[in-house]
Amino acid sequence: MTTAVDNSSIDAFIERWAKSSGAERANFHSFITELCDLIGVEKPRPAHEDHDLNDYAFERGVKFKEHDGKESQGWIDIYKRGSFVMEAKQSREKGRPKELRFAGQPDLFVPDYKPRGERSANRAWDQLMISARRQAQDYARALPVSHGWPPFVLVCDVGHCIEVYADFSGQGKNYAQFPDRQGFRVYLADLRNEETRRRLKQIWEEPAALDPARHAAKVTREIAKRLAEVSKGLEQRGHDAEDVALFLMRCLFTMFAEDVELLPKESFAQLLKEAARDPNQFAPMVVSSCGLRWIRAILPMPFGGR
Repeated sequence: MTTAVDNSSIDAFIERWAKSSGAERANFHSFITELCDLIGVEKPRPAHEDHDLNDYAFERGVKFKEHDGKESQGWIDIYKRGSFVMEAKQSREKGRPKELRFAGQPDLFVPDYKPRGERSANRAWDQLMISARRQAQDYARALPVSHGWPPFVLVCDVGHCIEVYADFSGQGKNYAQFPDRQGFRVYLADLRNEETRRRLKQIWEEPAALDPARHAAKVTREIAKRLAEVSKGLEQRGHDAEDVALFLMRCLFTMFAEDVELLPKESFAQLLKEAARDPNQFAPMVVSSCGLRWIRAILPMPFGGR
């Protein structure tokens, strides 16, 4: 569950940080601390001199091994063991000092550039975030082997956006946009959405709960349990076990066909809703109601419908 946050607090956070720009080190710690309050999670802990003890802290030290065998020091902007590595940058709006420009390319800002904290299209900014993502993945690679690969890599443009990448395999080889290509960027304005705040909270506190494979396995178990109950109930009413199994299999196929729109959308679901009011009419409805006679070829009934 997300911590209850009133709209005025969210609006105040967005307004306050949308005005910030270009001072990553000065702003990052405050931004993350206030974000933690907003989504209801623990703030980063004070850092220890021994970096091995810094399981949730700003500026977590890591060692990079160079090709010549030497080591160099790196610093993760914020690290939470078992959850994420975060790399921070801070861009500026067009027209402000130190606005995003690349050498040899005097102005990469597009005409529809929007205020910080809102969705916009900007090639220079994309390159900034891509570079930061690579840096974050390098930091994840440099973590102690005993820590394992964090499931999330986060890239933060302070006061504007957090990009979310995930790899639940534990191998760190395929950090992909999460939850998908459309939703992997969390802009300040998106924090007004409770579901967005809940997802960020889970990234901090229970990242494994966001693993799609785990969710799919849970749903599969629940469906299997429900089907077993339906099968048992039909058999107890005197229907042949083999006929019941065949009937349920065809029901599943029909639902699949509906989902991929081989059948009209919601047609079978609507038929089931209508049949729930009078179960004895289910078999006749399959072959006659709502113009669905053609379902009979897909879903012959083991009782009363053949």
